[in-house]
Amino acid sequence: MVARSSLPARHAGAGISITVAEPGWRAAIPAVEALVRRAARAAQVAARTRGPLAVLLADDATLASLNAAFRGRNHPTNVLSWPRPGGGGDIAIAYRVAAREARATRRPLAHHLAHLVVHGTLHCAGRDHEEPRAARRMEREEAWVLRRLGLPDPYRRKR
Repeated sequence: MVARSSLPARHAGAGISITVAEPGWRAAIPAVEALVRRAARAAQVAARTRGPLAVLLADDATLASLNAAFRGRNHPTNVLSWPRPGGGGDIAIAYRVAAREARATRRPLAHHLAHLVVHGTLHCAGRDHEEPRAARRMEREEAWVLRRLGLPDPYRRKR
C-alpha cells in the first residue's frame, strides 16, 4: 500500500539501507537483511529504476502509527511505501501482520517478506494497483521478480 505523503529523506546516496527494529524478524529469518537486499535489488532491476531505498522491518505498533499518520487508518498494515523521485523511497513492513499473512497462506515467512519488499519497491518505482488493470500488471511484475529470485508466485492458487 502506498502512502501519499513522504517521510523525510534520512538516507542520502545510492543503495539499500535496512533497519531491523523488531527482533522477531531476525529470529524468524536469520539472514533477513540479505533477503531484503536481494528482493529490493531484483525489483529495482525489473522496474528499471534506481535510487536509494530505506527498508524498516518494524513491529505492528510502528506500522499502525505510520498508517494512522499518513493514511488516516488506525490499524497496522503489512507494508507501506513512500516513493521519492528517481525510484527510491522508504518502505516499512510489520512483523506480526506479515507473519499472520504467511501462516494464513501457508507460505514461509521469508517468501512473504520477499514479496512485500518487491511490492513496496515497485510502489517506490511508481507502480500502483488502484485500478484493476494496473493491479493485474503489478501482480504479474511481482510474480516475475519473485520467480527470478527462485520463489513461487504468491498469486497462483494452490490446487
